[in-house]
Amino acid sequence: MTVLRPARTGDEEQLVGLIADLAAYEREPDAATASPADLAAALFPRDGTPRVFAEVADHDGHLVGMAVWFYTFSTWTARHGIWLEDLFVVPDHRGHGLGGRLLSRLAHRCLGEGLTRLEWAVLDWNEPALGFYQRQGAEAMSEWTTHRVSGAALRRLAEVGVSGAPPSHLVEDREGTLHARR
Repeated sequence: MTVLRPARTGDEEQLVGLIADLAAYEREPDAATASPADLAAALFPRDGTPRVFAEVADHDGHLVGMAVWFYTFSTWTARHGIWLEDLFVVPDHRGHGLGGRLLSRLAHRCLGEGLTRLEWAVLDWNEPALGFYQRQGAEAMSEWTTHRVSGAALRRLAEVGVSGAPPSHLVEDREGTLHARR
């Protein structure tokens, strides 16, 4: 029997396995570097305030699906939403509605918490996922293009303000807010 539930301590190793399977499916097997300890720190931090969450499909003690997500914020509505980082069901358990049920749990959370959006990104070549999401009522946001800064570019961007403190026309106050220099 398969039950859907929030991830809990002890699921980290199986979640890392699902993430590795997803990375292989998405043609980037070496990109998934998360360890069980990394996931434990993210999902179950010591301060008790997680910034990322996961719902899992548990089939008799074996995780066969996951939905990893976090809260977003819309300045236009001044309300939070959910960003679905990854939805994955192992191939042997596809076609039984688990992906739809995991997505439905997140939609239910959105409605219950007064959230305005449930969003995610899909690789443009992933026809099965695109079809699945369209069948769930999702609309492609083709006018938006996702951008990412990582690796060396992220370090360079961070150094822009650090190398010479804030740019010369700005000053940083004690709270870290930048203001025009007077």
